[in-house]
Amino acid sequence: MNVMLHLGLGSFHRAHQAVYLHELQKTGDRSWTLAGGNIRPDMADTIAALQVQGGAYTLETISPAGEHHYERITSISKVIPFTPDLAGLIEQGASRETQIISFTVTEAGYYLDAKNRLDLDTFADLRADLEAARAGQPGATIYGALTAILQARRAAEAGAVTLLNCDNLRHNGDRSRSGLLQFIELTGDTELLAWIQTNTTSPNAMVDRITPRPTPDVRERVKAATGADDPAALMGESFIQWVIEDNFIAGRPAWETVGVEMVKSVDAFEEAKIRLLNATHSCIAWAGTLINYQYIHEGTQNPVIRRLAYDYVTDDVIPVLDTPENPCPLNLAKYRDTVLDRFANAAIQDTNQRVAMDGFSKMPGFIAPTIRQRLARKESIDSVAMLPALFLAYLQRWHAGKIHYTYQDQAMDPAVAHAMCEAADPVAAFCADTLLWGEMAGDPRLVEGVRRASERVVRFITAHTGVRPERA
Repeated sequence: MNVMLHLGLGSFHRAHQAVYLHELQKTGDRSWTLAGGNIRPDMADTIAALQVQGGAYTLETISPAGEHHYERITSISKVIPFTPDLAGLIEQGASRETQIISFTVTEAGYYLDAKNRLDLDTFADLRADLEAARAGQPGATIYGALTAILQARRAAEAGAVTLLNCDNLRHNGDRSRSGLLQFIELTGDTELLAWIQTNTTSPNAMVDRITPRPTPDVRERVKAATGADDPAALMGESFIQWVIEDNFIAGRPAWETVGVEMVKSVDAFEEAKIRLLNATHSCIAWAGTLINYQYIHEGTQNPVIRRLAYDYVTDDVIPVLDTPENPCPLNLAKYRDTVLDRFANAAIQDTNQRVAMDGFSKMPGFIAPTIRQRLARKESIDSVAMLPALFLAYLQRWHAGKIHYTYQDQAMDPAVAHAMCEAADPVAAFCADTLLWGEMAGDPRLVEGVRRASERVVRFITAHTGVRPERA
């Protein structure tokens, strides 16, 4: 039996990668199975429930038409409990039967700056992991965990293994591999560094399925529909997509037989998804929060917010992704409309809180590239500038303590964010931040574009709430 070890048994993995392997097993191909666990002590109740249930759980999917479907997913055969020394994950990763190590840690969990260098100055947990690795101990970041696992695998002479990134990170295989190699180089372990370069590959991949955090309602609906009381039940939309660069050093499941697109390059799919879906998703979450909506579908169904998202894609994204010199293989207008229809699905109950998180990673990753390309072409950024303007207004609301939920952002330095909001000119301070904008920081065209957009955001908030924000 071949094993795919997954680090991060969160909702997305269980609604996406685990589902594809489940579908493959249903065809009679049971040559691969999943093992998984977390590298941090989170989701303890869910992990415990999965252990009791032998890794099985119920997935509810809901279509835009409101059709509910329930299925028991059984592809995870081994749930590894968390321990601070990561002993179970290390043992499984060092086993010869493990031929793929995959991971989902969110975009901010890779600690990369605008130049794809490890940002040790900003992140104390990354520095702590580096010190732990130098002492031969595992850590709580993806790099610390992978280093410990791969050290054990090399020592066990267990052979080559593929490292598969399943996050919304542009060029996710290349960039996470670069971060890992930088991390190991800093530990001074030159033998491990050479082993990884020879014995691993890191395919780029694009993943897509809206998967909200499970609520008690999901468990109740699953019980009513199936009779099973499943504390590990979760829900996702009916849409699902996975595009992977076919670059596996130690074999892989026959995913292409169950709908996975195995390709030479994921670049076009990745750019379309990040800019048309991920950036639009964040835009709607920030805008919705500013007028006191709780859910993504509420914002998408608001004609003003939907138009902001539509114009961003139509005016500024499609023209730079589909050009005569470099035509896009996807129908981007159709993709845009499909994305907005998915976001409008009221049954998903996806929260603005979930989607709005990690803006300090999403701004440089999802939004800045479009602004950079538009400016390079000496074209207007009026539509795309609405996204940073909305995020700035959102930050100002957070700064004032008026966000009605907890905002989570691994890449944000709260002191820096508060200082932006307290500046005499918040727009200029925001646009001068190098973490957000890289070499564009302080560009007068960026500042002016965001300033004009911020004025529109003030009018938007005032029109919808009857209250003019103090600053924007």
